[in-house]
Amino acid sequence: LAKELNVKDQGPLSEESSGKPYGEVIRDYEAVPGVQWRFGKPNYARVNKLYFEHRSKVHAEGSLEAVVNKLVKNWEVESHHIADPRQWKTMDTSKFWASVNGGTAADAQTMADVGPYNMLLGDTASYTGSDLSFEESNSIFGSTFADGYAFEVLEVLSGPPTVTFKWRHFGKFSGVFTDSHGTKHQGNGEILNLFGLCIAKVSDSLIIESLEVYYSPEGLLRPLVQAAGDSDVPSDEGDVRTAARKEQGPEAAAKQEA
Repeated sequence: LAKELNVKDQGPLSEESSGKPYGEVIRDYEAVPGVQWRFGKPNYARVNKLYFEHRSKVHAEGSLEAVVNKLVKNWEVESHHIADPRQWKTMDTSKFWASVNGGTAADAQTMADVGPYNMLLGDTASYTGSDLSFEESNSIFGSTFADGYAFEVLEVLSGPPTVTFKWRHFGKFSGVFTDSHGTKHQGNGEILNLFGLCIAKVSDSLIIESLEVYYSPEGLLRPLVQAAGDSDVPSDEGDVRTAARKEQGPEAAAKQEA
């Protein structure tokens, strides 16, 4: 959690952040020399524990699923914890753009400024990303999922250079979620699941050039504001918006921004 980090604590990630104590390296990120961590060096021990206890897939070492799973986890390190895109390694920042459900594309600097939560969730009835800073959004979800919010690749449908994969996010709603109206919603410790699909364009060396994410933001938010057992959010991959549309390139992204 960002609030537990010390900005004075810099340097390389620890071995426990890699997952090695569990017998599997799921994150092998090596920052550039002199990296400046946004909140201080992140520690993934807690979310790794959640991941290994509650993941639904165990991918064979070296499989495409295992490679993509690790790539996304390394991307998360940068997008959440390194403020300066010039220090990013997983993305080609000269080309990078990301979009959600075919919406307006965000470039690397925009994502660094607003943060992944605000970029991916946008504005909804219970969450207004346009009104929140990077730090505020991190604080909200750090308080919501006190044990972390884990990610796993479920299945890779196509390999490089256009990597299409199904994914699952999951976490224990053991904290408090504060909605856009300031109302606080206490969790009951239930594991909440979120499913989606991503189309990632990558280079020959697996550097990410673009991300098209398809999912329902309400699939995350609605369970947080409803009483336990009163959620009508689908809990399977049927909640994913179909990606069976013509793939967007940078030209289409530019048109969306106009």
